Amino acid sequence: MSAPAKPADLVTVNIDGKDITVPKGTNVIEAAKLAGVEIPHYCYHPKLTIVGNCRMCLIELGMPAVDPATKAPVMDAATGKQKINWIPRPQIGCGTNASPGLHIRTNSPMVKDCREGVTEMLLINHPLDCPICDQAGECKLQEHSTAYGRGYSRFVEQKNVKPKRTELGPRVTLDDERCILCSRCIRFSKEIAKDDVLGFIDRGSYSTLTCYPGKKLENNYSLNTVDICPVGALTSTDFRFKMRVWFLKETPSIDPESSVGANTTVSSREGVIYRITPRQNDAVNDTWMSDSGRALYKQVKAADRLLAPSINGHATAPEMALLAAGDLLKASGAMLKAGSVAVVGSGRSTVEEQFLTKKIATAAKASVSLVSRVGQGDRLLISSDRNPNVRGALVTGLITALPAQKLTSLAADIDSGKVTTVLSIGEDLIAAGLTAAQLAKISVIYLGTHKNATSAAAKVVIPTLTVFEKSGSFVNQQFRLQKFAKAVPGPAGVSDDLVTLAELVAAAGGGVISFDLAQVWQSLAAEVQPLAGLSHAKLPATGQQLDASAWAGLPFCEGETLHFKPAAVPAAVNA
Repeated sequence: MSAPAKPADLVTVNIDGKDITVPKGTNVIEAAKLAGVEIPHYCYHPKLTIVGNCRMCLIELGMPAVDPATKAPVMDAATGKQKINWIPRPQIGCGTNASPGLHIRTNSPMVKDCREGVTEMLLINHPLDCPICDQAGECKLQEHSTAYGRGYSRFVEQKNVKPKRTELGPRVTLDDERCILCSRCIRFSKEIAKDDVLGFIDRGSYSTLTCYPGKKLENNYSLNTVDICPVGALTSTDFRFKMRVWFLKETPSIDPESSVGANTTVSSREGVIYRITPRQNDAVNDTWMSDSGRALYKQVKAADRLLAPSINGHATAPEMALLAAGDLLKASGAMLKAGSVAVVGSGRSTVEEQFLTKKIATAAKASVSLVSRVGQGDRLLISSDRNPNVRGALVTGLITALPAQKLTSLAADIDSGKVTTVLSIGEDLIAAGLTAAQLAKISVIYLGTHKNATSAAAKVVIPTLTVFEKSGSFVNQQFRLQKFAKAVPGPAGVSDDLVTLAELVAAAGGGVISFDLAQVWQSLAAEVQPLAGLSHAKLPATGQQLDASAWAGLPFCEGETLHFKPAAVPAAVNA
């Protein structure tokens, strides 16, 4: 057994007359947040180093007075309490950590005057183009100017003009007139993405953000600089001028491009997805995500999307396609024998779908295979295991060993005539190692979202939904069970995957089962021991860590470790 965690070294600080207990060393901005007090800031970010560029977080600091000789407390005769020695000049909150007895003022006349001065300074050369700025609705300068600014300007000179619409890289566009020189983007690129490509040139009002000569901001994490830019300087070239953010509906989701399972937010309006951004989960992805994961929403409207079921290449009604698939799956039928059906499941299917896939295989007396996808991991948020839910297949019992990259065993069974029907759930069998000649020997039932060589050769094709069009859960490389929600409706006439799979269970002779997500979870909790006592509705937003001891010896390609190590922000103990 591991040793119990060491309790945090707690200290009490006083913020605007209110005592709060926090772990020693907590940044003052975070400590104030825990007390329900906002200290406005621009350059500070909890996951980046401290630079103190913007000075917006100026506050007053003080410590209890003691006699220099005796170290005895110096009492205030008027109040009867220990006197507080206040530093005569304001200090930056971002550069101060909680220590015993620290007193903080965030709303004194001095602090208010400092904030007004900093705001006025930042707006001297800033263009007043909020109505057309792509950051409107998410701009900290806009918010803080309203909350902490004077409301008028004494600057009457001509504003300094800087470059506009500068392409820093293939996905990021810079409007330098709006840059407030906070350096968040520079620090992120250097400290997190390990791509030290950005910097400032020139001085004073002429300081400009740019890339180093001969370089571009083109790493796979470049759009995180857009997320953390507090103003409208850095914008996503893809999302730029597409939609006002206050019109967008935000839905929690999971990045399905690898087993890391980065938490994301899908932003949509009227059934159309406009962008994907990271959602904070300090146990998984901190506050970041890859650029490649942000582009996955485009698969929803892709030209090769499957939109209608078919039999032998001819469009048909959904119920007819299900009936034809069911006939092929009945292992007890006159033309079939046990073992003649094979199911190729998917590491991209949800936990719930894999559970129903197992029931189909059991009813049809079918063998089960899974296809492994392995690529080069980046030691950040893309692992070498490119399937989001291989662990889910292990947990549900769909598979008992790690999958291979090629369906070698299935190919041999097809060549020998043992297997005559294959149900493929989202997998291109040709890409997985089967040949066109082998597919011609068998009856293929294909459930998937997009056209490929397998859908073209399949006897029955049933379209399914993308991860953005359904709710479910994945188990990531840490064996953390994480849920995601439906962001947009699926195409007309395309049923939810759980509905299709439940119908196939019944058609294969497995009995009538519910396709309702809550009811499926009742069965999961009852039949799958690692999921006992859990439900989809009650899963925490940051996921539920499962006991992975049963699979500790399996040689996962990423070594069962998360290369990206998030730095968690301490939580309050009491307020």
